[in-house]
Amino acid sequence: MAVDDEGDVILLEGIQVPAALGVTAAERRMRRPVRIDLEIGYGLSAAGRSDRIRDTIDYAQIFRVVEEVASGQEHRLVEALGERIAKALLDTFSIDSVSITVRKPKPIAGVLEHTGVRLRRERGS
Repeated sequence: MAVDDEGDVILLEGIQVPAALGVTAAERRMRRPVRIDLEIGYGLSAAGRSDRIRDTIDYAQIFRVVEEVASGQEHRLVEALGERIAKALLDTFSIDSVSITVRKPKPIAGVLEHTGVRLRRERGS
């Protein structure tokens, strides 16, 4: 990544996908939606100059990886779901880092809007 690319991020905010998430088996069977925000560290100057998709990452491909991880296996904790998504993104794309926020809406009816975690992972860490 060039020096002028260092602070560049791709933002995907408000992703909503069903997930088998919860401490109990009954909760995981419900496959309720989770909300995910991503900040992906990736040099964007080449794409900015060329205006070509080949010089960046196709956002639809990022979404597919998130969706596959969230709905393709069971997760007891939002921490585990976040970790698995971050790892899959780092393994799939040549990105420098990913910050991910995972929110589980209405985990306790009437008491709490959402619970969640925010993780940051870097290539080679």
